[in-house]
Amino acid sequence: MTTQRAAESNRSSFLSRLGELLLSGPQAYVVMALYIAATAYGAFSNSRSLVIFLLFEGSLLLIFAAKIPARSKSLFGGLVLLVLLPLLGIRNAYYLEVATQIGIYVALALGLNIVVGFAGLLDLGYVAFYAVGAYVWAIFGSAHANAFAAPGGLVVAGLGLLGAVVGAALAYRLLTRFSGRGAIPGKGAASQARAVAVWLLPLVLGLIIYRLIWLALGPAWGQQGQFPLAPGWFFLFLVLAVGLAALAGILLGTPVLRLRGDYLAIVTLGFGEVIRVLAKNLDKPINITNGSQGITPISRPPLPEPIAAPLRAFFSQIAGRPLQNPDLYGLYFFLLALLIAGAAILVARRLDNSHIGRAWTAIREDEQAAIAMGIPLVRMKLMAFAIGASFAGAMGLIFAAKQTFVNPDSFTFMESIGVLAMVILGGMGSIPGAILGATIVTVLNLQVLTELSLQLSALRQSGGMMPLLNIPWAQLPNQLEPAKYQRMVFGIVLIVMMIFRTEGLLPARRRRMEIEEALHPERDARPAQAGGDQ
Repeated sequence: MTTQRAAESNRSSFLSRLGELLLSGPQAYVVMALYIAATAYGAFSNSRSLVIFLLFEGSLLLIFAAKIPARSKSLFGGLVLLVLLPLLGIRNAYYLEVATQIGIYVALALGLNIVVGFAGLLDLGYVAFYAVGAYVWAIFGSAHANAFAAPGGLVVAGLGLLGAVVGAALAYRLLTRFSGRGAIPGKGAASQARAVAVWLLPLVLGLIIYRLIWLALGPAWGQQGQFPLAPGWFFLFLVLAVGLAALAGILLGTPVLRLRGDYLAIVTLGFGEVIRVLAKNLDKPINITNGSQGITPISRPPLPEPIAAPLRAFFSQIAGRPLQNPDLYGLYFFLLALLIAGAAILVARRLDNSHIGRAWTAIREDEQAAIAMGIPLVRMKLMAFAIGASFAGAMGLIFAAKQTFVNPDSFTFMESIGVLAMVILGGMGSIPGAILGATIVTVLNLQVLTELSLQLSALRQSGGMMPLLNIPWAQLPNQLEPAKYQRMVFGIVLIVMMIFRTEGLLPARRRRMEIEEALHPERDARPAQAGGDQ
C-alpha cells in the first residue's frame, strides 16, 4: 500500500511539474496558440467530428489552467468564443447549437449554484423559474395571447397584475393587524395557516379582479389579432422575465425560510411540479398556456438588416453557400446566450467576493451562528432565491425564442436534477466548477450519447455482425441506444463523483479545505499533538 501511494504521489508530482513547465511563462502562449490553431483547423476541416470538436472545446480548459495574466486569458478566450467558434458554427450549425446549449446551461448552473452552493439551500424545483421566463415571451410573443389578452390588450393583464399586488398588500395588512404576526410561519398550525393565507388570498383576489376587468372593459376595448407583439418587444420582456423569475423566487423562498435539508428539497420539488402542472392545465376556463399542446410559433428577436447584410456576405464565403436568416439566427442566439452567461459569471464572482457571499457562507455553515453575528437571515435567503431564479428566467426567455415552441414537457423534474448534477459534478460553491459541470453534462447529452446512438444506427443498417457474439447488428433492440440512457449515465457520474471526488472537479477553495478536514482529521491533530509534547 505504501509503495502504491508513493507511486501515485510521484506520478502526480510529475504531471504537476509538466503542467507548470508548459502552462506558465512565455512558453504557455506558444502552447495555447499551437493547440487552438491545430484543433480549430481540425474542426474546420471535418464537418462533424466528435473527438476533434471535444479537443477544440478543451482549449477553454487549457486557457483556464494556464498561469498567465487575466487579461491574456480574456484575449485567448475571446478569440475562441467570439471568432473561431462562430466561424466553425457557420460552417457546421451543429457545433453552434451545442455551444448555445452549453451557454444556456452554464447560466442555469450558475444560478442554482448561488442557491445550493453559496447559501446551502437545496432547491429541486429550479426549473420552475426557467419555465416562468419561457412562458412570459411564449404567450405574448405569439398569437396565442389573443385567446385571453386581446380585450384591452396588455391593459387587462396589467390591471390584473395590479389587482394581485393590491390584494397581497391588503391580505398581509389585515392578517398582521389582527394576529400581530407576519407572513413567516411559526411552529404552530395556526401560524402556518396564516402564512398560507397571506399568499393564497392575493392570488384569488388577483384572479377575481382580472376576470371582472375583462368582463367590464373587454367589449369596449377589445381588438382581435393584435398579438404577437413586435419582435422589438423581446428585449423589454427579457428584463421583465428576470424580474418575474426573481419575484417567483421570493414567493417560493418566503414560506420555506424555516426549512432545511430534506424538508426544503421536498417543498421546492413540489413548487416545481406545481408550476409544470399549472402550465399543463391553464388552458381552461381561460386559455393562458394552451395546456399540453404548447405554444407555437413564437416570435424571434429582430435581426437588424444593416448588420445582417454584411454578416451574410462575409459568412457566405466561409460556409461556401448562401446564408439565410435561419443561419444567422443560430449565431444570434449563441451570442445572446454567451452574453447572459457572461453576465451571470460576473454577477456570481462579485457576489462571491462580497459581504453578501460571506453572509451566505455563514448561513450555509451554521444558521444560529449567522444570526448571532447579526446576519439578516430572511433577507439573505430571499436574495439567494431571487438572484438564482433571475438567471433561469433570462435563459428561459431565450430558450422560448430560440425553439419557437414551448410546452410543459420541457420543464420536468429531471431538468432540475440535470442542472443539480452539473453543480455537483463541477463542485458546489465553485464558479469555474459550475461552468465545467454544465459543459461536461451538455456535451455528454448532445454530443457523446447522441453520436454513439448515430453510430449504432449506422452499424444496424450496415448488415454486419457483432464481434465475438456473431449476432447481426440489425437484431440489436432500439431500446439499447445510448441516447435513451441519459439519466443512467448522469446517475453513474454522480455516484463516481461522490465516491472518488466528493468536492467536485473544480471545487471552491473553502469547500476543498472543509472536505479535507472531514476526511482526514488526523492531519490537523498531528501538529497540535506535536506542539503539546514540546
